[in-house]
Amino acid sequence: MKVFLFLIHKQMCIYTKKIKLPLELREILRYLQEEGFRAVLVGGCVRDFFLELPIKDYDIEVFNIKDYDTLVLKLEKFGKINLVGKSFGILKLQCKNHEFDFALPRLETKVGLGHKGFDVEINPKLSFKEASLRRDFTINALGYDYNSDEILDYHNGLDDLKTKTLKHINEKTFIEDPLRVYRAIQFCARFEFSLDKKTFLLCKALVDTNALDELPKERIYDEFKKLFLKASKPSLGFTLLKDLGILKYYEELEALITCEQDREYHPEGNVWIHTLMTLDEMAKIKTGNNKRDLMLFLSLLCHDLGKPFCTEEINGHITSYKHESLGIKPTISFLNKLLDDKKLIEEVCLMVKYHLIPFAFFKQNPSLKAIKRLSTKVNIENLCLVCLADCLGRDIKDKEKCPKAIEYLLNEAKKLDIHNEPLKKLVLGRDLLSIGFKPGKAFKTILDFAYDLQIDENKNKEEILAEIQKKFRV
Repeated sequence: MKVFLFLIHKQMCIYTKKIKLPLELREILRYLQEEGFRAVLVGGCVRDFFLELPIKDYDIEVFNIKDYDTLVLKLEKFGKINLVGKSFGILKLQCKNHEFDFALPRLETKVGLGHKGFDVEINPKLSFKEASLRRDFTINALGYDYNSDEILDYHNGLDDLKTKTLKHINEKTFIEDPLRVYRAIQFCARFEFSLDKKTFLLCKALVDTNALDELPKERIYDEFKKLFLKASKPSLGFTLLKDLGILKYYEELEALITCEQDREYHPEGNVWIHTLMTLDEMAKIKTGNNKRDLMLFLSLLCHDLGKPFCTEEINGHITSYKHESLGIKPTISFLNKLLDDKKLIEEVCLMVKYHLIPFAFFKQNPSLKAIKRLSTKVNIENLCLVCLADCLGRDIKDKEKCPKAIEYLLNEAKKLDIHNEPLKKLVLGRDLLSIGFKPGKAFKTILDFAYDLQIDENKNKEEILAEIQKKFRV
């Protein structure tokens, strides 16, 4: 851990060592300084520097500048400019190796519902302290003044970083945007911070007064994505989600809390506890492909949603027969509250439906035919990752069986090159044309027949075509 030395003076901290910046950005900031402007790095890049995290996004506010057009004029010589945020005084500068966000200082006033219900006042003459009041949390209101090499901290954000506390800046402005409740959740999970008591009460009040009703699901899903992809312990976020009462919006998840499980297989407790444990396990084994990892996280979040519909006690044991197939309906219901991506929802549903198969195959040692057939229904490698996190996400003593449970299936699938895609079809439509068949409704029936022979009887292409000619005479 680095040691940071600060000189405290009038709520301003002078850091003894410069924040490392990309060469392209240093050239731009030097130019702005020479032109008489004040450039201040703000938000996440400063926060992440002190958290010793990789800095991926650089946001810069420019002060002492005439207007937005002047900012565009000064920056366009450094790269391609995207004016998508012009109404908010924001532009994106695409340089050779990096993209930077530049903005003019602004104030925001709530005038209506939703994330667009704000009146934005762009004012280059604002001080950094005034402009920082619109930000959500103290740790996100830090600034780095490139001109003076000073860390600007008017809301004690550095203290909150040290104590690992997430704290709001201004009560009045904080409650104007209910999305900040979800932001609080994902920040606490990502940085493993505790939520300040007063901030918790503000968030709870927003939930209790149904202020979250006005949020579009796209914005909510963005916060879920950050929680999944950036947190080492996503369970921290979902625990806070529960404590704040937000599960009233997601009854599919809420039902897991009171759904008990058999102690032999789930000594950790109810389905909610188990589900959160699987999310933390997934965080350890995620692939690094964001799109794929999101699907896997959502699959684990939903994999046991069917249990509340079928859990019962039989002969002293708690069972949940057919919970995987019964989980499809609540999975679709839940995911429709977050996203409109039908393909992603279908992928998650397949994971939910088949998530017990790797364990079943582990016990049964099935034929290669069964594995080939499975590859036509679901991505086997993804299924094995879900199964692995499901197995590890519990308090059983013999966890060494978890990787073994998926080993047979995954290895056999890799031998056949079907771990990430279905078994390739030997006979295609063009092959039917080559032996005299004409396109028509029967094509699908014949091709299905050919694929069944390939999977079930392991016949080669020539053998399959011969069988087709016998059964479907030209």
